[in-house]
Formats: sequence, C-alpha cells, structure tokens
Amino acid sequence: MHGSAAPALLFALLLIALVVATVYLFAARRYAAPPPITSTAAQVAHQFNLTLYVMGAVFILAQFALAFAVFRFRDRGQRPRFSRGNVALEIFWMCAAFAIFIGLAIAGQHAWAEVQFTPAQPNAIQIEATTSQFVYTFRYPGPDGKFGMLHPRFVDAPAGNPLGIDPNDPAGRDDIVVPTLTVPVNRQVELLLRSQDVVHNFFVRELRIQQDAVPGMLIPIHFTPTRIGKYDIVCTQLCGLGHQTMHSFLNVVSEGDYEAFLARQEAQQ
Repeated sequence: MHGSAAPALLFALLLIALVVATVYLFAARRYAAPPPITSTAAQVAHQFNLTLYVMGAVFILAQFALAFAVFRFRDRGQRPRFSRGNVALEIFWMCAAFAIFIGLAIAGQHAWAEVQFTPAQPNAIQIEATTSQFVYTFRYPGPDGKFGMLHPRFVDAPAGNPLGIDPNDPAGRDDIVVPTLTVPVNRQVELLLRSQDVVHNFFVRELRIQQDAVPGMLIPIHFTPTRIGKYDIVCTQLCGLGHQTMHSFLNVVSEGDYEAFLARQEAQQ
C-alpha cells in the first residue's frame, strides 16, 4: 500500500535483528579459534582480530545506515526522483576504504614476512613432509643428519618405502619415516613440503600456517612451537574423493621426549 510505513519498518527491524544476531555470535566466541602456539601465530591471531574488529565496525555502520535509508526513504506515494549521486562523497568513501585496507596490510606485514620471507635458522630441525592421496608421511634424517636420495622408481608403499628412498644411497639407510609429526617444544622446525601426486595442503590451526604442497616443488616453512600438546594436521585442498580422510597429528613434546622418540624410531630401522 502506498504511503504505509509498516513494510519499510519491518524490513529495517529485520536488518537490525540480523546485525545483532551476527554480532552476538562473534562476541560469544562460540566458534573461536584455538589459542596460537607460536609467536608468529600470535601475531597472525592479533592481525585477524584487528581486521575483524575494523570490518565488523564497518559492517555494523553500513547495515544500520541501510536500515535507516529503507525507513527514511520509503514509498510515501510520491513521484520518483532521479539522482546522479554525489561524486565527492563517492571519492571520499573510496579513499577511506583504500586507507583502511592499506593500513591493515601494513599492520600485518611483519607476521606475513616472518612466515614467507624470513629463512629458517641454521640450527633448525629439518623434517620432510610428503603428501599423497590421502596421507601425510614425515621423514627425519637419522643419526647422520642427512636425507637419502629419492627416486620415483623406488616408491613402493606396501614394501615399506612410500617415499622412494634410494636403497643404494647410504645416507638414506637411517632415515626415519613416520605417519605423524613429532617436534620438540621451543625449537625451530623447518618443514620441507612435497607432494607425490596432486596439490595438497598442510594446515595446523594452532600454528596459523596453511601451505600448499605442490608436485615438483620443495616448499619450506618454519615454526617454533611454544606449547606442548597434540594438534590436528589437515588438508584444505580438495585433493580427491578421499580428501576428508587426509589427516595426521603434530605432537609437540619436551626435549627429552623428542630424543626418546628418535631413539625408538632409530631402533626400529
């Protein structure tokens, strides 16, 4: 009905109710991320929260403005009026959005550079992580500190050689191959990511690290865990029909437990 305020009022109230419900879900932290376990992950979490608060404020203001506009400029039976907009106001909002995005990018550049551009320390523990449909396989260099050579013709998972370690290479005879990742607390770890078939992914929520493993590439990432515990490793790439089963664990243990783990694995070689 022309001139009736009820439809516009109901729509405006619906918008406000949706905003309040959305804000409540975030404020109640019903689906909050787990606490970070590295200093870099803490920086990423801080940047995420900062971005969430800034964009949340923009979202709330925009929806309230929309609710106001719906009610204020509702149909009152008047003739429509064409408007070409306000060029100055549009330029202002465009510059404001640009400033916000650039500001957030500058604020988060240190955390990004820490993960992507800063090399691992020379004494970091090197571990290979090889992905394939639909498993993770981790390789430690063994007592000699060297990884053995790999070759596709030697890949034979049923025979106990899922990575294709060259049996003629002495450096590979003491390599430790396991299905889960065990690392010591407060020690930097450099993980070397490989893929044997398609693009997979290494994602640990508590590390705030998500890195693709790409066939034909060796991709390094590094982290220093500061909290002992057991954390899920999952693949976030749709890598095939069994994608949902691709799962492993990151075990962060004490230095003594880590040495005991290596000793047990070496005894089984």
